[in-house]
Amino acid sequence: MTAVEAGSGRADEGTDESGWEVDPDDEWGVAVITTVGRQIKLRREAMGLRVPDFGRAVGYGEDMIYKIESGKRIPRQEFLDRADELLEAGGLLSAAWEDVKKVRYPKKVRALGKLEARAVEIGLYECHIVPGLLQTPEHARAVIGAAQPPYSPDDVERMVAARLARQTVFDRDPAPALSFVMEEGVLRRPIGGRTAWRSQLQRLLDVAQLHHVVLQVMPTDCETHSGLDGRIELLKFDDGTAMGRSDGAFNGRPTSDPRQLRILELRYGTIRAQALPPRESLAFVRQLLGEA
Repeated sequence: MTAVEAGSGRADEGTDESGWEVDPDDEWGVAVITTVGRQIKLRREAMGLRVPDFGRAVGYGEDMIYKIESGKRIPRQEFLDRADELLEAGGLLSAAWEDVKKVRYPKKVRALGKLEARAVEIGLYECHIVPGLLQTPEHARAVIGAAQPPYSPDDVERMVAARLARQTVFDRDPAPALSFVMEEGVLRRPIGGRTAWRSQLQRLLDVAQLHHVVLQVMPTDCETHSGLDGRIELLKFDDGTAMGRSDGAFNGRPTSDPRQLRILELRYGTIRAQALPPRESLAFVRQLLGEA
């Protein structure tokens, strides 16, 4: 039995779901998907396979094959693996998934992930949510899924995957210094239900045990609060440069201007001084977990 015959009857698997389109404004993403699509087409034609036959073998319809080969559609990992085997690509198409999967992440998220991957210090104050770097999959899914107007299920999974991919920052060696300040009210809100909430609180406790992580809670009864203008993020790099941004400063845009960075560092340092110390913060999270 040939590979084409073996794959027949699966053409319904390549459904045209949302969230797998290529963003035309994402130059790098367009280049990656166009290159992969061209390689698939060239290998398919070199083996004398027509689109209908190739589609049946990999379990995709003709229209989807044309979209992938023309760089208009992001191929799934299963498709690349099937195509690699059928077209005898020796693992080259399967290996392309490492770049292809990143195209699914929004351009802004990829840019942020690259900065976080370079940073030797990351400081973050969040006033409305648990920071994305600390979210569990269930919590992230609940937060993103609560948006209005709602995202499609596929788009939700796409954004959850992008958020979780950034968490590799915890596994870096040498590890960056990470500090987080969160509002008490955020930690009391059972986003996603009690089970998801308990898992999220446990995640915070687990991460806070890492030697390079400091977690603090801003109590609701704090009489003086320097973070009322919104979130603050500070990233410092090993070449001495830095980047920061705040909802309430410089129109919310990222800045590397030394004067503006000093302002953000002053605000962040003051917020940390106003928050509960790390040991008291962890005791507070443990108390919440015990009440959940």
